[in-house]
Amino acid sequence: MDKQFFFERNLLSLSRIDANLCARLSAAQTTLSHYRFVESKSGKLLSAWVDSSGRAHTLHSLTDPEKEAERLISTVKDEGFLILLGLGSGYYAQAALKRDDIKRVLVIDFDIDGLAELFCFHEYIRIFNDERFSILIDPNENDVRFKILNLYQPALHGGLKTLPLRGRTDFDVNNFSRAASAIKKTLENIAEDYSVQSCFGKRWFSNIIHNVLLSENQYNVMPPALNCAVCAAGPSLDSQTRIIKKERKNFFLIATDTSLPVLLKSGVKPDAVISIDCQHISYYHFIGTEIEDVPLFLDLASPPALFYRSKKIFFFSGGHPLTNYISANYRNFPILDVSGANVTYAAVTLAEKLGARRVKIFGADFSYPMGAIYARGAYFYPFFYRKQNRLQTAESKISEFLYKTPSLKRIKKQDSWYYETKSMNLYKQRLEEKSASLIPVLTAENGPGAKINIAQNNAGAPSARLQVFASGGSIIGAKEFLNTYINKINDMPPVKENITFYLSKLRMEEKLIFTTLLPVAANFRFRNRDKPLEELVEEVKNYCVLKIENILKSD
Repeated sequence: MDKQFFFERNLLSLSRIDANLCARLSAAQTTLSHYRFVESKSGKLLSAWVDSSGRAHTLHSLTDPEKEAERLISTVKDEGFLILLGLGSGYYAQAALKRDDIKRVLVIDFDIDGLAELFCFHEYIRIFNDERFSILIDPNENDVRFKILNLYQPALHGGLKTLPLRGRTDFDVNNFSRAASAIKKTLENIAEDYSVQSCFGKRWFSNIIHNVLLSENQYNVMPPALNCAVCAAGPSLDSQTRIIKKERKNFFLIATDTSLPVLLKSGVKPDAVISIDCQHISYYHFIGTEIEDVPLFLDLASPPALFYRSKKIFFFSGGHPLTNYISANYRNFPILDVSGANVTYAAVTLAEKLGARRVKIFGADFSYPMGAIYARGAYFYPFFYRKQNRLQTAESKISEFLYKTPSLKRIKKQDSWYYETKSMNLYKQRLEEKSASLIPVLTAENGPGAKINIAQNNAGAPSARLQVFASGGSIIGAKEFLNTYINKINDMPPVKENITFYLSKLRMEEKLIFTTLLPVAANFRFRNRDKPLEELVEEVKNYCVLKIENILKSD
């Protein structure tokens, strides 16, 4: 068979999974001699990378490349998602796809012309035709990040493992190092998100279902606010309330739930309050406050008890797959970016959603200045004072809370110091990254804590048109929607094969329903790591249906 035959057959097979890559390969050069091709002792054709000096380095075993690949893939134990750095002759991918317990294989490689040469000598049809296979060629870090986020579901795939094709990666260290770094950073983000899902997946689900019923008759409308201030509850708020009072008439004040009691005790009434935490402890922020006439913005996953704190409730979708599905099939709720994983970030994005052209942040320390944790008046302090006794004072409990915080690091400033933690530093970084793409000009009243480095390229351009913040009308009644949702969960076929094959056979509507269950599945997977996936999925479906039915009965 000639080179053109192999090339065209490979392109035809690849077109099923990546038409854009096929177009790039069609325009690539196949005569640059990036590879040479030799035969192993077992009679298999091998690719050899040609370095800058013209020396060829074989990418696989010269004795038996298939046995070598099987031996390497045997090191994959509980990882259902495999990333291969380097395609080579495809033996690693081929060995991985022989195993039913490996649910996804992603190959990352560089040099489109080199890949075109490989396509002329090797036939990859078997691996390209496998639903579990994906490939990235010449990706940047964002491409790697996006691909992994799009494919990898820890609740379904289990762990993830990266295996390099040494003969390939050793001769393109810069590119593969950047790819490996992007994989590591992405996995850190996924691990953080998955750990949150593992803890709160069931609570999110329950809260959302309750709030669907509560939202049915809510038709509040919030007009635009051009000049906004966001108030966090860091220790610097104690001194900054003076500035807030002085400038109070100049801005629309959005309080985070943690800062609400601090502001009220200081004689400052906010124009709006936002809460995103699904835990019932969020209710502590509102104890003793009178905000019936203050607009309260709640994620649909917020505790239902918060609904009764204000007569002006504004629900929004914070990106949970179930709230997205609800917005598309029951009622269109405004979408708010809460990916910063903290309420200050969410408050800034709310200001942007309200059409703000300027946003100023108060009380955001993202650290513990001089060892202080929150501003005075925050729920944190009365919470510990209620728990103190003769053997352990509130102060000792607070100190214990502080010094048991993971990754606590003391940072010196010119005239003060603060404690930094990994999570708070991450929250700050996410806000800083967000500042680069914000429409409004963002500023911050810096205090003794960590300084927020706001990007200077936000132009402060006005929105194309000022939109009010409001939910759309209901497509159907809340109870009718939930009963329809129950039926669709029950109609989902059971998992009887590799999860990737299973998902590929689902209709689009079924895939959307399945996706809404994933955070609950993360919670179940965390508590039942060894349970077969097919049993786990059925348990999740049964749990969700029963939960909705019980909520409907109690309504």
